[in-house]
Amino acid sequence: MANNFLDEIENHVLLFDGAMGTEIQKLKPRPEDFPNNKDGFNDGLVLSRPEWIENIHRSYLEAGSDCIETNTFGSNQIKLQEYGFGEQTVSMNKAAADLAISVAREFRDRKKFVVGSMGPTGYLPSSNDPDLGNVPLDKIIEAFDLQAQGLLLGGVDALLIETSQDILEVKLAITGSLNAIDKIGRKVPIISNVTLDKYGKMLLGTNIQSAYTTVSDMGISVFGLNCSTGPVEMESSIRWLDEQNELPILVMPNAGMPINDGGNAVYKMTSKDMSHHLGEFLQKYKKVRIIGGCCGTTPEHIRELRSTLKSYNL
Repeated sequence: MANNFLDEIENHVLLFDGAMGTEIQKLKPRPEDFPNNKDGFNDGLVLSRPEWIENIHRSYLEAGSDCIETNTFGSNQIKLQEYGFGEQTVSMNKAAADLAISVAREFRDRKKFVVGSMGPTGYLPSSNDPDLGNVPLDKIIEAFDLQAQGLLLGGVDALLIETSQDILEVKLAITGSLNAIDKIGRKVPIISNVTLDKYGKMLLGTNIQSAYTTVSDMGISVFGLNCSTGPVEMESSIRWLDEQNELPILVMPNAGMPINDGGNAVYKMTSKDMSHHLGEFLQKYKKVRIIGGCCGTTPEHIRELRSTLKSYNL
């Protein structure tokens, strides 16, 4: 599986899926839809409303995605403990991977990959903040280790460390993932994404050059950007990464910069505009080998991106 995934990146630009959270919100979930009435526990819907998550996965595959992400963005042990499910970290991640793989197997026209999503813990270990920075580093490593174990046992084709805002936490997540790979005995590619603001900095001020240099030699297979901004704001960072001519690059922007509308983040970039920008990236930056969408992107965005890939003969 691991070799297949990396071989595909060599031979084709792969298309990831779009947003999960905003698609869940369209279903207007009520507290009773979540496990133990834990309102907002989106990852828990794998247990309580698996058909919802299956349908979202299926909608992206029908739109043309080559890869879908497990519904495990907040399923590291630290985040799960907030909902009282920390002891079920391995089993919940395995269940989410099993579910995604069962949907992917419905599509036989082309190989479909399932990627294990691993979002942040909510802590910023590099910070001096007494609350956000005061956490033992080995606790963060263990949180990701257990999550990765569950995803690997479920059979994912790759691990995706995403929406990362503290480069130290990225290092800890990679370490945890490598530990899990060693324990489970299944070697899969690790994709490391960071999230930059419109000025090209992570939350604590790390720029793309420092972030990439910090983790590129840790055994990851792909480096990328996701979330926070639309594609336009990402271009200077993508240009620099492409110039290094080293690791393949993943680009998963939001549907434009978020706009505050009555306290809610709204994303206005159309599917055609987003596809236009990502299509230009593919023409200009040859190390971009994976594209997809983050917040605010829908199956329609993915459908348009699939058309773009066809038009560029990639």
